[in-house]
Amino acid sequence: MFICNVGILKNISVFASGRGSNFSAILDKIQKGEIPARVACVISENEHPPVFDIAAAAGIPTYCIHRKQFAAPEDYAGFLLRLLQKEAVDLIVLAGFLKLIPTPVVRQFPHAIVNIHPALLPNFGGQGFFGMKVHEAVIASGIKVTGVTIHFVDEHYDTGAIICQEKVDVLASDTPESLAHRVLQVEHRLYPAAVKALCEDKIKVIDRKVVWNQ
Repeated sequence: MFICNVGILKNISVFASGRGSNFSAILDKIQKGEIPARVACVISENEHPPVFDIAAAAGIPTYCIHRKQFAAPEDYAGFLLRLLQKEAVDLIVLAGFLKLIPTPVVRQFPHAIVNIHPALLPNFGGQGFFGMKVHEAVIASGIKVTGVTIHFVDEHYDTGAIICQEKVDVLASDTPESLAHRVLQVEHRLYPAAVKALCEDKIKVIDRKVVWNQ
C-alpha cells in the first residue's frame, strides 16, 4: 500500500480523457498555493487529448497509456502501478476519465482515488452515464433537481463512498447544454474544495461513511 505523505505537498496524478476543465480548475488553485499539492503527472488513454496541452503548458509530464497496448489486464494494471510508484503519487484525481480503474490500482490506493460525476448519485450513474448523456437523461426524466457528486472510486462505476454533493435546479427551459453549463460551474468550485480537503487530510472514511474533520 502506498502511504500518503504527511505535512508536505501531496503528489497528485490526474487521469483525464478530454478537455480537462476540472483539471484546470484544480491546477489553478494549486498554482495559487490554495491546495497543498503538486501534479506529478497526467495520464490518458487518448493519444493527445486537450488536457495534455494544459499539462504541457504547466511543465507537467503526460502519459498516454491505452490498455489495448497490453496482452492482459494485469499487465496494464501493473504498468500503471509502477508508473504511479515512480511518480510517488499519493492521490489519483479522475477528471473526465471514462474508463474503469483496474482493481489492483483501486486496492493499492484505498480511499485515495476520487471522481466527479455531473448528477446526484446514485441517480444517473453507472457505465455509459457520462458527459452530455447524463444531462440528456436528467431532462428526459422530468426531475426538478440534479447536481454534482464527488466520490471515492471503487471497483465499479460510480458506487464509491460519496464525499460531497451539491444540488442544481433543473429549469423548465433547460436544454442538455444549458444544464451542463450550470452544473459545470458547480463542478469547478466543488472539486477543488474537495481535493484541498483531501490534501489537508481532512477527509476520512469509517465504515464507508465519509467524515470531514475541521
